[in-house]
Formats: sequence, structure tokens, C-alpha cells
Amino acid sequence: MSRYAGKPFLRLLECYVLDAIGELSDEQQATLRAMEPKLHEVYGVPGSWQAVIEAQMDFPATVADKIREIWRTNAEKFASAGTPINAEDFAHHFVDTNFP
Repeated sequence: MSRYAGKPFLRLLECYVLDAIGELSDEQQATLRAMEPKLHEVYGVPGSWQAVIEAQMDFPATVADKIREIWRTNAEKFASAGTPINAEDFAHHFVDTNFP
């Protein structure tokens, strides 16, 4: 079964995390921008795709900064161990841990 089966918002959360840490590709960014009208319709929230997620999750204004700090700390730990951190893996783990 796919990780996202029956949970389409899960991928949006992961993309939000990737965007916060500067690891969302230009292609993914463009796809999400193109989805904004549908997201507005579905969730009844205007603004960017990030704003829709923030409203749905009731995120404080500082959440992206906190995600970046956690990313930086983990990236440093992994680098010290000689292993680069994978952004997608980080996003999956972050979402699974913080938004079960």
C-alpha cells in the first residue's frame, strides 16, 4: 500500500517541511503553486499552498523556523557521523513524529 493512500494531505505536509528546509525542487514548487486554486476550494483558505497548510494545521508563525533549526541540528549530527542526511527521509520522519 502506498504511504499516501487515503492520506493526500500527508504529502502536502512533507512538501511543507521540504520547502521550509530549502529542499523542495522547483518542479515540486511549481506543481504546488498550480494546485493552489484547488486547495483554496477544498480547504476554504486563500493564499499560497503553504498558507493553506499553515491554516489547516493551525501552525504558529514560527513553525518553518523551528523546522529549519531541527533540520540544521540533525544535518550537523549526521555530518559528524560521516553520513549525509536525506531531505525526503527527514521530511517523512518529521511528519510521522510530529503529526501522527
